[in-house]
Amino acid sequence: MRESEGIYQFGSKRVHVKIEKDKINIRVGGGFLSIDEFLDQYTPGELDKMERNDPMKRFSDKLAVSKHLSNANLVRDNSPPQAMRSPKKAI
Repeated sequence: MRESEGIYQFGSKRVHVKIEKDKINIRVGGGFLSIDEFLDQYTPGELDKMERNDPMKRFSDKLAVSKHLSNANLVRDNSPPQAMRSPKKAI
């Protein structure tokens, strides 16, 4: 998303973009990366951040954990009491 001339928002990062000799360069630290290098390096991290902050994903994760826990309780509740279990044979 463009903020102003030469300054863009890339996920959670504000980047400075420069065009030289028909090539797009992104300022990183004290130097520049080509647009291809920048995207290869920074896209996975920004996608991870977006996924972590996605409210639907957090909701579905909580729902999955809740369902798993309730299923675990059902299995435990349906288990026979210790006294009713068959004794282990000594070898």
